[in-house]
Amino acid sequence: MRNSALILGIIGGLWGMLVGFFGYGYTVVMQTYGSQLSGVAEQVHNVGLVQTASLVAPILAIAGGAMARSRNLIAGVLLLASAVGMYVAFGFGVFTMFPIAMCGLGGILALAARQPDAH
Repeated sequence: MRNSALILGIIGGLWGMLVGFFGYGYTVVMQTYGSQLSGVAEQVHNVGLVQTASLVAPILAIAGGAMARSRNLIAGVLLLASAVGMYVAFGFGVFTMFPIAMCGLGGILALAARQPDAH
């Protein structure tokens, strides 16, 4: 279970980084060129939340995945916090369903791993 949480956390964090790059980039483009793009696109409602989650959520997922083998309870909390952060900031859609699901499942597996994995 710990190895599964490790893999799911790291892959979920990498996908989350991709979503974060586009989420943060979109807010910056709208801040810079929003007046020229009126009618075509609009700024998100909570820019600070999207920008913060774009940075923090993937880092939590990668850190949680990295420590899943040694500190499974902390890793599980970090992975679940990452999944919740991505869901709150970006919602559940075609680009966010895999990182949210991977981080959520990795967090559940890390929390469920009470005994060390069999080698």
